[in-house]
Amino acid sequence: MAPPKTVPRPQPKRRAADLAYDAIETLLSTLQLEPGSQIVEADLAERTGLGRTPVREALMRMVSIGLIVQQPRRGLLVSTIDLADHLDVIQTRRVLERLIAACSARRATALQRKEIVRCAELMVKAAHRGDLNDYMQADRALDLVNHQASHNDSAVKAVIPLIVQCRRFWYAYQHEGEIVEGANAHLELAQGIATGDEAAAVAGADRLMDYLELFARKVIDN
Repeated sequence: MAPPKTVPRPQPKRRAADLAYDAIETLLSTLQLEPGSQIVEADLAERTGLGRTPVREALMRMVSIGLIVQQPRRGLLVSTIDLADHLDVIQTRRVLERLIAACSARRATALQRKEIVRCAELMVKAAHRGDLNDYMQADRALDLVNHQASHNDSAVKAVIPLIVQCRRFWYAYQHEGEIVEGANAHLELAQGIATGDEAAAVAGADRLMDYLELFARKVIDN
C-alpha cells in the first residue's frame, strides 16, 4: 500500500497593509519616491492598486522606523539620504547581518538553503548582464528567504529599515559601485548558509558589508 501523499500547507494570505508596505518600500528603495519628496496617500493608493487604509497603515509603520518623516504643516515626507550617517547604518547592519546569517546557517531547511543559493546565482548572472532590475529582484528574494530561514524576528525587524536605506544609497550612487563584486559577496554568504557552516556564513555577511562600506566611502570621498 502506497504511503499517503503529503499535502503542502498553503501559505498564509498576506494582509493588504503588508502588500502596501512592500510596494511602497520598492518605490522608496528604487528612488521612484525621491528623498525629501512629499507623500500623497491617494497617489500611492493608485500606484499600488491598494486602498488608502492599508497604504496609511504601511506609511505609519515607515514613520515608526524613520523611512518616512512627519512634519508639522508639511505632512509626510520621504526621509533624506544622509551621507554622514550612512557609515553608521552599515556598521549597525553588519552586527545584525552576522547574527541573521549564523541563525540561517543553523536553522534553514534544505529547501531554503537551495533557494538562497539559487537567488544568489541569479544575482551573479544579472550582474554579468548588467541588468540592475533583475539583480535587485533577486536580492530581495534572497533577503526574504534568508530572513524566513533565520527564525529571528527581532533581528529581521531591526535590519529591514537599514537594508532599505542601503538600497536607496546604492540606487542614488550606483555609478560608483561594482555590481559583480556585490553579487559575488551575496553568493559567498549564500554558500555559507547552504553548507550549514556558521563561520562561513558570517564571513560571507562580513564580505557583503565590507563591499557596502567601501562603496559608501568611495561616494563620501568623492
